[in-house]
Amino acid sequence: MMTPQELAALIARIDELEMKQAFQEQTIDDLNAEIAAHQLTLEKMRTQMKFLVERVRSVSGSNIAKDSEETPPPHY
Repeated sequence: MMTPQELAALIARIDELEMKQAFQEQTIDDLNAEIAAHQLTLEKMRTQMKFLVERVRSVSGSNIAKDSEETPPPHY
């Protein structure tokens, strides 16, 4: 049989464990929400990057000539 002090100590430990578990559950929920928000941001950035890559590729010719088209320097 447990003494009243042992019972009180056991109840205190259980209360502490329940509080820790509740805190951890809240932390997991918060982290999950943050990850979901980051995933949405990442998808938006991927879409924007894809658009930018396509836009750059579609830009008409460059002002820089290819090596084969360059005229040699005057000292040649």
